[in-house]
Amino acid sequence: MSTLIIEAFYGGSHKQLVDLLQEEIEDCVLYTLPAKKWHWRARTSALYFSQNVPVSDNYRILFASSVLNLTELTALRPDLGKLKKVLYFHENQLVYPVQKCQERDFQYGYNQILSCLVADVVVFNSAFNMESFLTSIGKFMKLIPDHRPKNLESIIRPKCQVLYFPIRFPDVSREHDKDPESFFRSLLRLQEAGLSFHVSVLGETFTDVPGIFSEAKKALGSSVLHWGYLPSKDDYFQALCMADVVISTAKHEFFGVAMLEAVYCGCYPLCPKDLVYPEIFPAEYLYSTPEQLFKRLQNFCKRPDIIRKHLYKGEMARFSWAALRGKFRSLLTTEPREDL
Repeated sequence: MSTLIIEAFYGGSHKQLVDLLQEEIEDCVLYTLPAKKWHWRARTSALYFSQNVPVSDNYRILFASSVLNLTELTALRPDLGKLKKVLYFHENQLVYPVQKCQERDFQYGYNQILSCLVADVVVFNSAFNMESFLTSIGKFMKLIPDHRPKNLESIIRPKCQVLYFPIRFPDVSREHDKDPESFFRSLLRLQEAGLSFHVSVLGETFTDVPGIFSEAKKALGSSVLHWGYLPSKDDYFQALCMADVVISTAKHEFFGVAMLEAVYCGCYPLCPKDLVYPEIFPAEYLYSTPEQLFKRLQNFCKRPDIIRKHLYKGEMARFSWAALRGKFRSLLTTEPREDL
């Protein structure tokens, strides 16, 4: 008996999850597409995988992220449609921010709804992700001019569950939706106030990079310790361990792996009092306005000892692979259906 894992966007947290599952769950077979042009992956990956995943009598479970159009795949490959189908949501397109309201935007959310209808189990990485998706279905479907489907939330909800993204925390001694403008604006204000600080801006660079990045890098000058992608996970965690504060200015976040990794490495988190963050972090680590963020950073710059002596008051263990291993094993090692 084997688990077939399909990842249409093999990068970032998507890659991190399926690599972990393949390593930890017995008899996993993994098929992927590179993490580029997610719009096209969402549109066309089902056809690609229908032609490139070999037929096998050994598959019993199909695990895929919601980038994949599961409905198209199972129609093109009826043999895969017979499997227990587990759909994992890293993010959902019903409430994801878009730059422009175009007709094609509807299709991504619609595809995710269809995928939920054909899935046997629908898993979300946070309660915020699940509830924002389910409670938006009704309003979203009203975009259809007539002959609208009904009762979709009540059909899909019983299949749904929350299973936090599992993080394999390190052994340490201590895009438009992320709103980089607000982040750098706060740092430049600190610089103008004559306050001393250093900053590391870590992460992958994709095709479209907001201009604020190059402007801020130049303006911040010698305050920058690290900039860009660190290919070595050890170097990445070492950079986190050197930091005192980790900041999110995200306009949208369904979980936040990087924030939790930084906190595990000893960073004091500052996050918006919105999105998934109140579910993950205690209230003292949340801010409501850019001005609140600036004032807290200003205070930390003047009194760095405050955060260097601070002990994080939240719970980290519930997000660890050690805590979540059993639930994922159960999800992916269920007995095969009797009708196979």
